[in-house]
Amino acid sequence: MMEDNHMGKVSGMEWSDSSSGASDDQQHDQQEQPVIHAPVPVRPRLPSRKSSGTMIVPRDSIEVGPVEMTLGPDDVRAMSPRRTSQDLEMLSKEAREELQRHAKALQDSLLALFHRIEAVKEEHNKLDNNNKFLQKYIGDLMSTSKITAPSSRPKK
Repeated sequence: MMEDNHMGKVSGMEWSDSSSGASDDQQHDQQEQPVIHAPVPVRPRLPSRKSSGTMIVPRDSIEVGPVEMTLGPDDVRAMSPRRTSQDLEMLSKEAREELQRHAKALQDSLLALFHRIEAVKEEHNKLDNNNKFLQKYIGDLMSTSKITAPSSRPKK
């Protein structure tokens, strides 16, 4: 049998050293366990197919873009329920009317806000004028009271 210091091979089997940090005397005292490897499963090969080719198409190729298909009357895709031009016009008319109602509601609310702002501005101006009037009145009263007040006080 052939054996190395740390890892040995004996007749094609690998042996693992379980106490790599131990001294050589301890290594010989302990019995080494063989490492058994399970066979690796091999996947069955897929039947070979023909390559579908590349899907990359140059940008300026005529193959780029929507492909128009002609469907026969018996084709299931042609039998699916489709909207007629009358249905489409009715849907677009309903959508237009809904959009117009929404725009009208927004315009009305904007107009209401404008009128409210104007009313608040008028109220502000009125209160500001009244405030100025009262300040002037109080100032006049104070100046008149200084003139009419007795200049000397009675001493105690």
